[in-house]
Amino acid sequence: MMKKASDIVSQFKRLHSHKPVKRDLKLGKAPGTVTYLGRRAGGKSIIDSLLYDPTVYKKSEVTDISALASPPGGQQTQWVNIVGLSEEALMDELGKSIGLNTLVVEDIVNTEQRPKMDEYEDYLFLVLKMLYPDGKGKIVKEHVALVLKERQVFVYQEVKADVFNGVRSRIEEHSGRIRSRGADYLLFALVDALIDNYFLVLDIIQGQMDELEKEVYTRPKTETALKIQQLRKDVITLRGWMSPAKELVARLISTESPLISKDTRVFLRDALDHATEIQETLHIQRELAFSIMELYMSNVSNKMNEVMKVLTIMASIFIPLTFIAGIYGMNFRNMPELEWEYGYFIVLGIMFLLLVGMLVFFRRKDWL
Repeated sequence: MMKKASDIVSQFKRLHSHKPVKRDLKLGKAPGTVTYLGRRAGGKSIIDSLLYDPTVYKKSEVTDISALASPPGGQQTQWVNIVGLSEEALMDELGKSIGLNTLVVEDIVNTEQRPKMDEYEDYLFLVLKMLYPDGKGKIVKEHVALVLKERQVFVYQEVKADVFNGVRSRIEEHSGRIRSRGADYLLFALVDALIDNYFLVLDIIQGQMDELEKEVYTRPKTETALKIQQLRKDVITLRGWMSPAKELVARLISTESPLISKDTRVFLRDALDHATEIQETLHIQRELAFSIMELYMSNVSNKMNEVMKVLTIMASIFIPLTFIAGIYGMNFRNMPELEWEYGYFIVLGIMFLLLVGMLVFFRRKDWL
């Protein structure tokens, strides 16, 4: 049964619906005003500290923000993780305590801020998007801001769930080189974890493309076009979130900031290779998404042509039969055939022969 146009439109709206960010909250405010722009207002912020070096591992909750103003002693590295960004007063106080520019704090709580990197005299500020599957085929996007200072890395995120468990495990288990290197290597490990997780997202998108391609070939429906349109939108959106990662890593490599050591730049080149691969894959997937839509339109058009072909053949077969029936349906008296004893059967035989002859002709032409 064909769906009504209103049903299709409502389904399209459901597929594309999302809770809008209240950007009007910033209207008229001075630059640098800390205004949370996100969908998780009302949550309580939690600040955790992870302090380590080759021999020390200490994890604790931060209750005194002023203690974060200075880097840890010796060669220890501190990872400060801030979960929950909606407490504007706390974010402002923390930013002032560790010496962040008010514009940086503004970008930290703006969850729609595009990925970027800013350099300041004594710290680097990065914004990235954390993407991961929710287990139901959906892509979850979270805002992540990172601040690199001397022997300190501050990570701001909206929710506790993240993609950094591998990095935490390496630090806790003293696995690899991370405990013996500084904060810049920790920053690389976190950025690398974000970028590597993009590959999982790309695999999900590719799987959706493969399924849609099969559906287009076998049983394209109106809903198929909506799915393709949603996929195209997702790919374009993901491209806007992922593509800047390449530029960001390239800037980390080329920066003259003393916060990034020469050894860490070598590892960042590997992350740059991954970011480049992601950008190229996104470009390919974008083209594939458009190709699938074109394939859908072509298949729908071909099916319509097949229907028109069958109807045209049927009409072509019945045209001569209708012509004969029309002639002998006329009410003229002077028609000698009407008086023949077998005239009716002869006419039927002629019509049957015409039918068979046309079917054979169409078959030889490979039209049937």
